Amino acid sequence: MCDTLVLRQHDGIWFAKNSDREPLEPQHLIRLPAVRGDQAADVQTTYLRIPQSSRRHAVILSQPSWMWGAEMGVNERGVAIGNEAVFTRLVERRGQALLGMDLLRLALERGDDARHALEIITEHLARYGQGGPAGYRNKRFRYDNSFLIADSQECWVLETAGRFWAARRVERYAISNQLTLGTEFDLCSDDLPGEARRAGLWHGRGDFHFARTFDTRLLPWIGGAHARRALNDSALAHCPAQPGWGHFTGALRQHGRRGDELCGYDNRQVCLHAGSFWRPSQTTASMVARLPSAGMPELAATGTSAPCLSLFQPLSFDPESGAALLANPDAPLGHGLWASFEPVHWRALTDATFRQALRASRDQLEPSLFSPGATPEQIAEQARQWHHHWRETAAQAPAWRPSRW
Repeated sequence: MCDTLVLRQHDGIWFAKNSDREPLEPQHLIRLPAVRGDQAADVQTTYLRIPQSSRRHAVILSQPSWMWGAEMGVNERGVAIGNEAVFTRLVERRGQALLGMDLLRLALERGDDARHALEIITEHLARYGQGGPAGYRNKRFRYDNSFLIADSQECWVLETAGRFWAARRVERYAISNQLTLGTEFDLCSDDLPGEARRAGLWHGRGDFHFARTFDTRLLPWIGGAHARRALNDSALAHCPAQPGWGHFTGALRQHGRRGDELCGYDNRQVCLHAGSFWRPSQTTASMVARLPSAGMPELAATGTSAPCLSLFQPLSFDPESGAALLANPDAPLGHGLWASFEPVHWRALTDATFRQALRASRDQLEPSLFSPGATPEQIAEQARQWHHHWRETAAQAPAWRPSRW
């Protein structure tokens, strides 16, 4: 499960995403430099080897530790993309192709703007298809993908089913593990209605409706996709005229009607906590990006799971930024910020007093990290101290780990 939202305003665009994946799957924030004149003929994605581009943009990616692609990210040109699992009628249950996360990384590394990034995704989708095991431990977990793609000037929602796709330019939008495009879209794969009819997927009567043709009902309902999207639509609708970081970090921390009842979750929360066979996913990473009409993109990210418990920190393409947030891609699994925060997360799930103190401390510190006078060195040191304190405090209680679900 995942949630992505985007809002266009006169001075730029806000983008935010929660990545929901299996518990215990590390997700790392990495910053990769721009590349010019690369002589490599090809690149190994998660499953396929494909031609490499000699020119690639610098990127910041939130990347599940075992795959080549990424769940969300931003490039130096100010393009931001988040993807969502969608459980269409055409999900390929066998073989390997490009994962949606691979398509996302390719688009960020090669895309000069949002429309160009969309074209890169659809070109690779047509050539290589999408699919392959997408779970950390659950290798039977497969899905198609939808995307929100934004730059400082425009936003696109791109939805796919197998190699079919449709896209629409939007001003304010949210996606949550279901197809949302109906009869109105601005771009689509070649002869989309005709191809769908020839494939026996559309009866050919009336207006062609993308979601009704390709979507399924059971998994979006189990996953609470409609309820989560409604929460994000409400957050966008009630956005102030001049929103700040707090509005969008708050949107990613939403629990809906359940409030602080962590043990009673039912997949209908934007900040998701795993807990049963029916609730196997948790929010493993969160990111907010501001794409101003002038200047470089600015980001906020947790680098940890559970945004309702985590500390958002500023991040940018400044080499000095993110010292306490970015992961070392060469470090072994079980090391780094994501892994070190998990014992804090686990204790907070079951200890209400600990949870309340953790959040109060976080709410006191976090706004100061985004103040104009804060330097990268000060931000990093304050964040390190906060994380160290709560690791030490969490260690004073017996260890607890989530169930295998």
